[in-house]
Amino acid sequence: MKPIVDPRKGDIEDDASSTKQRSLFSIAGSLLAEISPLKLVIAWTLLMGLPGLALGLIPFFLSIWISNVSRQAAELYSGLVPAALLVVLGLVAWFGGRPLFRMIESSFWSLNSIAVQPGYALCRETLRHLIEHRLLRRIDAKPATIAKARAMTAAIAGLTVCILAIGVAALVWPATHWTGTLADLAAPRRVVILALANATVLLCAYLAIAALIWGIADATMAQPRTFTAFSPVPAGAPRWRVAHLSDIHCVGDRYGFRIESGRVGPRGNDKFNATLQRLRAVHAAKPLDAILITGDMTDAGISTEWAAFLDALEPFPELTPLVTVLPGNHDVNVVDRNNPARMDLPTSPNKRLRQLRTLSAMEALQGGRYRLVDRDRRRLGETFGEAMNRQRGAIEAFANRASRRAGRPVANLWTGVFPMVQPPSRPDGLGIIVLNSNAETHFSFTNALGMVSLEQARAMDAVKADYPEACWLIALHHHVVEYPQPASALSERIGTALINGTWFVRRLMRFAGRAVILHGHRHVDWIGESGGLPILSAPSPVMEGTNAKDSYFHVHTLHVESGRLALARPERIVVPAPEREAAPALTEG
Repeated sequence: MKPIVDPRKGDIEDDASSTKQRSLFSIAGSLLAEISPLKLVIAWTLLMGLPGLALGLIPFFLSIWISNVSRQAAELYSGLVPAALLVVLGLVAWFGGRPLFRMIESSFWSLNSIAVQPGYALCRETLRHLIEHRLLRRIDAKPATIAKARAMTAAIAGLTVCILAIGVAALVWPATHWTGTLADLAAPRRVVILALANATVLLCAYLAIAALIWGIADATMAQPRTFTAFSPVPAGAPRWRVAHLSDIHCVGDRYGFRIESGRVGPRGNDKFNATLQRLRAVHAAKPLDAILITGDMTDAGISTEWAAFLDALEPFPELTPLVTVLPGNHDVNVVDRNNPARMDLPTSPNKRLRQLRTLSAMEALQGGRYRLVDRDRRRLGETFGEAMNRQRGAIEAFANRASRRAGRPVANLWTGVFPMVQPPSRPDGLGIIVLNSNAETHFSFTNALGMVSLEQARAMDAVKADYPEACWLIALHHHVVEYPQPASALSERIGTALINGTWFVRRLMRFAGRAVILHGHRHVDWIGESGGLPILSAPSPVMEGTNAKDSYFHVHTLHVESGRLALARPERIVVPAPEREAAPALTEG
């Protein structure tokens, strides 16, 4: 019996958050109708209001402290006792002020990641999209022309943001007040207004200078271009075969649809199961050295989806020791798969639970193979599995109770385990560095934004110093550069961006010749390079098309040539469509 409306094919409810079935403006309209004003106010206060207040109070309280210390020092007479008293006061200020300094520093970078860097990235990508999509596509511009246009738009964006920031600072300046006395604290409302005005001017000044520097740096750096320098592997030379997958988006039910694709996408996890079957055949014919899945193993990071992902791997014991996974935005940042208006308050344990599920799955697959960077000793330390087992009691307690206090060990683990590193088997071998590129968002509508922290970049430098002769696969979820080809929609460029991607590429140039960057996120099949770094973007073997369509993934072969890490032309592994009789599986070189 076949019903009039077949539930296996879904209905409009499955398209609630689908960017392929609904426009971004349509989803935004639903968001405005359903968003909780109370949650929005609380989230804004915690994420922007309080950090801004702390930043604006720095000069105010600093002036009060300096004034009091100066007055007391002037009243002191000469001798050992006053000198000793000043030393004691200095030590108390230093050690007592360190927690305050850490809070201020955290507040500044929170504001920077929420408001400052996205502002510049938004302006830059908007200009690039308008020029590339509206002008260069019409005249069929050459790659060199596109590269020059990208450089020009970066410089213009930096200058534009700089001018706007100076203008805002000039408007707010009359409301600022940089010095104060203890008597001023008797009017807290006035102090709060002055502090927010001070914070606005400080951030605008920082943005004006930083945007100009970012614009010049982005304009002068090597623009991304399609990679063409493939090098065949010499006979008998050492080589590494790496299967690169991404964006599996496992769902927790047999006929489940994905958030992004809705009813136009695949049903259930049949495509992933077919992909694993092809991987088994490829590995049996010519062994693989690694299987790298660069994020979005699940569609919304819920328990049933992780269960489906791990259950799918279980029948393939020859593959699981090779699998490396890393967090994608769908694994940790999607608040509600059916409602983009939902948000998590910063105090909510829900995000920590999604992070915990991701860490637990990663530990089960690669906990014994990957090691963490000891930040104090600046070298590799314990394994990821050892770090997780040390916190086993706290992790289990949080999974059962999910209180804020119980979540602190999970929060510390999440910020401390990345980058995790699979060291090379020999000093001049190939290692893998796994990063977390997900921005700290609490809103489903902004879940796709990315950011690589400065702490991760510094830890990578320590790894490089520890293995100076090694080559590396540097894996993250988000694309580090915008592809040198017009995007179909502006929302793709600004809604999914790695906010500090160009900064990160410049930072990685010290790895040039010794590393390859691998990512997913956009489901785009592109192999490019920037600044001497090959960039491998993985298509999704699951997301594109329906169950009635073939999909594919790539197997990359790497080797060392003249002291540099070289890339052979990839093998394109076709995955036959699960819903029709499997055609002969093709492998294209």
